[in-house]
Amino acid sequence: MAEFSDKLSEELWTTAHALADAARASILPHFRSAGLNAENKLAEGFDPVTVADRAAEEAMRAVLAEMRPQDGILGEEFGNAAGTSGLTWVLDPIDGTRGFLAGTPTWGVLIALSDETGPRLGVIDQPYTGERFCGGLGRADMTGPLGPRGLKTRAPRGLDEAILFTTFPEIGTEADRSAFGRVRDAARLTRYGMDCYAYALVAAGQIDLVVEAGLHPYDIQAPIAVIEAAGGVVTDWEGGPAHNGGRALAAANPALHAEALRLLNG
Repeated sequence: MAEFSDKLSEELWTTAHALADAARASILPHFRSAGLNAENKLAEGFDPVTVADRAAEEAMRAVLAEMRPQDGILGEEFGNAAGTSGLTWVLDPIDGTRGFLAGTPTWGVLIALSDETGPRLGVIDQPYTGERFCGGLGRADMTGPLGPRGLKTRAPRGLDEAILFTTFPEIGTEADRSAFGRVRDAARLTRYGMDCYAYALVAAGQIDLVVEAGLHPYDIQAPIAVIEAAGGVVTDWEGGPAHNGGRALAAANPALHAEALRLLNG
């Protein structure tokens, strides 16, 4: 893993904040607005996209064209753009479009910067609540209505004391649901429907675990960077890298991660 100079790290964080600011400005006029509609990207099932998703990604791509044109881009709505620097910005303009449509403030903007080893920095931004969670390149902090603070995951505790989140009760395949059920049955409290905000709560020390399946790289790379910077662990369900998507297990600490991993694998 290449080390970044202080100057480059500062430049990259300046760019990340500019991206998040541009996305906020593009999204907020549409949130809870009358007549907001969504297109369905799936022939079977429901994978919505709104004008806000597309406007936010277009705004972020315009920022990168000005500030970091040498970098690659992987975005949910407009695909890949090759770069020459070896660095790629991984963008999910609205993670949790279903929640966005329902008016819940649990969606967010996901921004990661990755190299060949995986994500190096990440931002989880919730425009409506004004919260921004940042991790990587020496940072683990957030800003919000209560002001700036550091990010640190929750102290170790047994799974029987843990708070677990996932977005959909109908997680993944039938086998995935069975595996998730073993963790759910062992946890103290399980909640649903939080999308990327659940990962932010792991980094902030509020909850202990997130278990997900069916993810894309742009769903998980920013959460990986933020949670790992705050002291947590994110892998796939086999304990390997999760930055290419698929099934993910995010935990506040290695001991709890190992306990959940054992249950996921029967």
